[in-house]
Amino acid sequence: MTFKAANGQWGHSLTLLPQDQQDALEVRCREQLTDEWQRRCTTRAGMEGTISQAAWRTRIRRTRYTGLPKTHLGHILAATAIDIIRLDAWITGTPLGETRTSHLARLELAA
Repeated sequence: MTFKAANGQWGHSLTLLPQDQQDALEVRCREQLTDEWQRRCTTRAGMEGTISQAAWRTRIRRTRYTGLPKTHLGHILAATAIDIIRLDAWITGTPLGETRTSHLARLELAA
């Protein structure tokens, strides 16, 4: 059940869940405070970072090859390229990720 402002446009909205759904939501929220959940989340964040790096650096989402064997070879080459990029960053001491700076912040830094 959702309540909105009278005009349907302005104001806040309030959603009330059935009791069993609300209880399940609260249990899941409490689980996120445990050390075991935090450890799993850290592992997942690392994997998602690797997938993101592969997608941006090697454009792995779209294959330039036709056929499964060539596509598989392209994936192996992309994984090798990521390994080389990370090895180079480790040898040179370059951090893998940089904090993004918004366009507005860049203008402020330039001034």
